[in-house]
Parts: sequence; structure tokens; C-alpha cells
Amino acid sequence: MTSIRDAALHADADRPSRREQILRAAAQLFAERGSRAVGMDDVGAAVGVTGPAIYRHFAGKDAMLTEMLVKISEFLLAGGSDRVADAGADPAAQLRALIAFHVDFALDNPALITVQDRDLGSLPDAEAAKVRRLQRRYVEVWVTVLARLHPAADAATCRARAHAVFGLINSTPHSAGRLHRAAMAALLADMAWAAATG
Repeated sequence: MTSIRDAALHADADRPSRREQILRAAAQLFAERGSRAVGMDDVGAAVGVTGPAIYRHFAGKDAMLTEMLVKISEFLLAGGSDRVADAGADPAAQLRALIAFHVDFALDNPALITVQDRDLGSLPDAEAAKVRRLQRRYVEVWVTVLARLHPAADAATCRARAHAVFGLINSTPHSAGRLHRAAMAALLADMAWAAATG
């Protein structure tokens, strides 16, 4: 079964392509050191090839970073939209589905969260704008659900609430190892629910 983590960077968990292996290795290295401190030789060594061999798959680090951040943004938008659709018409059920989806993503992808937070500003303007557009659309999936749960709140307040919930859930690079995964998932889900509905 493909996990959230595997789906975020590649579709086939059992047989990732070399390109997908490179993206996953680069995400881990970028998270540990920052994208500017990682060389192509470092990425190559992480997947068992020479640095120059990486250029057969990517034009450079910016291309890797762009694909990484676009893919996770597309994944979140598609996954969030699907969870809302699958949850039926009840906004509480939709919110619980969104929270569970985002918690799973965050627990399985702490490196990607770190890279997104730290290195989005390193992308060329056009690519950064594409990532931000996708992210705004994902936020709006949450805003639509939150607005139904808080009919007296305006869109700006619902948007702020969504970002606050993301901040809580996306704390996983700092908090994920403190509890077993199931316990951490339950704790994050409970806290996110309280933040989103309180």
C-alpha cells in the first residue's frame, strides 16, 4: 500500500524511479543542511551515483527543489479536495477528514515541511509563484469547510484559522519523534480539531 509519504514524491512505493529516488534523497539533504549547502555530488552519493549523473535527470538543484515543492503542493490540493468530497456533506466530517489527511502527510514528510518552510524563497520567481498558487488553493479547501462550521466568521478569519492549524500540524519536524506515531497522530488531530473549532 502506498503511504502518504510515498505518494507525495512518487506514485510507486515498491519501485521508485531513479528520478524519484533522487527527489527523496535531495529532500532529506535539503532539510538537514539547506538547499544551498548541498551539492550535486552530495545528492548523487545519497543515491549511489556520481554527481554528474544527476544531471541526466535534473538540470540542477533549482529544478529538483521546484519539482519537489510543486509535487507536494499538488498532492496536498488533490488529496484535500478528495477527502472533502469523500466525507459527504457534513462540514464536521469534512474537517476531520482534512485534519487526518494533513496529519498523516506531516508525520510522513517532516523533511519536505522543513524544505518548504526554509527554501521556497530560493526558487526562481515564476516557480515560487506556481507553488504559492497551489498552496493558496489548498488553503481555500480548508476555508470553505471552516466557513460552514463558523458561519458568523468572515473569510479572512477562517483563512487565519486554517494557517494556525497548519502551523500546529506542521510542527512535526520538531515534535514527531517524541511519541509513537499513532499517539502523535491522535494528539495532533485532537489539538488541530480544538484549534479549528474553538
